[in-house]
Amino acid sequence: MEITGNVISILPEVTGQGKNGTWRKQEFILETEGQYPKKVCIAMWGDKIDQFGLNVGDAVTASVDVESREYNQRWYTEVKTWKVEKAGSGQSAPSNVSGDFGPPPNPAFAPSSSDDDLPF
Repeated sequence: MEITGNVISILPEVTGQGKNGTWRKQEFILETEGQYPKKVCIAMWGDKIDQFGLNVGDAVTASVDVESREYNQRWYTEVKTWKVEKAGSGQSAPSNVSGDFGPPPNPAFAPSSSDDDLPF
């Protein structure tokens, strides 16, 4: 899934010690474009923090994975990015959140141009 927007805030980096060693995480807030803009908190992990080099005000397209997990009968959701492209670098980006969560459109239900639309 891809989310396109402007970086409006970069949160402080968080580090910790886990069973696999030291980890690093930094989150940023992306505001989507459109009539009803949304703010999305997106996490970068490990060396991606240095690789992406984000700044407040950057127009970017973030390729993300959304994951939820349960802890003590409560659910927590995290949006993790694995690729960030700044506007004007590489491919042209969509103007808002992309990814269709519904079924693909059925051509059998598409409007017909003839006057006789009855299926029987």
